[in-house]
Order: sequence, then C-alpha cells, then structure tokens
Amino acid sequence: MNLFSPTTAAGTDGLDAIRTDPGGAVLGFDFDGTLAPIVDDPAAARAHPRAAAALARLAPRVGALAIITGRPAAVAVEYGGLDGVDGLVVLGQYGLERWESGALTTPEPPPGVAEARAKLPEVLKAAGAPDATYVEDKGQALAVHTRRCPEPQVALDRLRGVLEALAERTGLAVEPGRFVLELRPPGMDKGMALRRFLDETRPARPGGRPFPSAVLFAGDDLGDLAAYDAIDALRAEGVPGVKVCSGSAEVTALADRADLVVDGPDGVVRFLDALTDSLDAR
Repeated sequence: MNLFSPTTAAGTDGLDAIRTDPGGAVLGFDFDGTLAPIVDDPAAARAHPRAAAALARLAPRVGALAIITGRPAAVAVEYGGLDGVDGLVVLGQYGLERWESGALTTPEPPPGVAEARAKLPEVLKAAGAPDATYVEDKGQALAVHTRRCPEPQVALDRLRGVLEALAERTGLAVEPGRFVLELRPPGMDKGMALRRFLDETRPARPGGRPFPSAVLFAGDDLGDLAAYDAIDALRAEGVPGVKVCSGSAEVTALADRADLVVDGPDGVVRFLDALTDSLDAR
C-alpha cells in the first residue's frame, strides 16, 4: 500500500496541504488501536515501540500535534512513553483532561460517575454478565469490557440495555467501542475536542497565513467518528482535511469513511515516518 495515496480527492487535497504548509497543519491521533495495539487487558496496553519516536520527529515540523483519547490523559502519556515528546498535547477522557509539557489539567467528575460506580457491580450481576467481564475505572468514566469473554459480542449485546438504563438514571452517556461500552459524562466527544483544540492553539501567523492550513485525524473505533465529522465540517468551511483509519477486522465503519486506510498501529507509525521524511525532503 502506498501510504501517500488517499483514495479520495478530498484526502489527496488535505495531504497536499499538509505538505505545502506543515507549519499550519494540525494532526490528531487516537491512542488505543491507532498508536497502541488492542489487547485483552486495557492495563497492559502499550504504544507501538516506535510511536513515541515517530511523533517526536514529526512534532517540530507541524503546527500542532495532539492525541485525543478516551483514556485518562496521564495514562496515555505513561502507556505511550510520551512525556519526552516536545510540543505534544494529550487530550484525555474525550477532551475533558489536558496534558501538556508535564502539566495535567482535569475537572472534578460529575456526581453521576460515583453513583454509576456504586451501582455497576449489582447491575452487572443482575444482568448475568460473564465472569470475564472487566470494568475499567477511568475516574471520569467507567468502561465495561467483554473482550475476555468466550463470546464477547454476545456478552456486549446482553449488557447494552442495562448499561444504557444505568447511564440514563445517572445522567451519563454510553460510548460504544471495540467490545466495550463506556459510561461517561455527556457533552464532549472527539470531534468537539478537536475543534476546541484548534480554537485554543490558533497562533498569529506571519503574513496573515491561515490556521489551520490543514487538519488530519487518525482513529480506529466508533468514538473516532465524531472527529471524522469534524474533519468533514472543516472541509465545508474551506479547511483541507485527511481522515486516516487504523484498519482492523473488528470495526469497519471508519474504513468506509476514511481517505486513507493503513494496517493498524504499525501502519500508522510507518505513515508518520513517511510523512516526516517527505516534509524533510521538501
């Protein structure tokens, strides 16, 4: 696969715009499934061994670089080995948290999270959740994983209704993912986080050059579709954009909308290296 051959005209225009004016480009990346391989135990996830180095090479060549993830920002930094990547911003919990230059900003979780945390064990037991069901407590959210179960999709479907009911009672939203349902505060998604990041990082550019000159987002899961929506909206406003999919057999919805599909986190890292090489060559 040629990493520099998007399958859409809009994606080609977006990648050309990044190459032409990288100092005005904003690049965003999901973490799990995009920079880090998906694993059975979320606590065992680690970024691709070359991801941090690839991001560190690219960061000084572009206008802004961000990771937008459902994980707590500090966890993504730790699991990604990202604390040494100068200029990187990590937006955790779908944008509720921000890590930058070693400083973490995080709000207090809404009371519904504590209520859901207290009720969740009883809800799962009453629903007959398999023993291998795993609850990941993110502080600002609660993620129920069924990947370890013998029939993960069957288990997820069984729990969907009761978790949606619990979310409604506690004022939370349900975010579906790859064999996971996450209960989290409403009102923020990766698309909103991306747009807010653009507004907050808008620099004064010499000669009145536009910012952003182009926007790219790479993701793999359903929660990343909101960032794709943001790219589409930016295109309608005249900002070139690129939607990159870290492909997998588990989720195809992103590949259907992407301009460029690469082979999982390894493909994403190779894309980062190739993009940096092309910018250096220019």
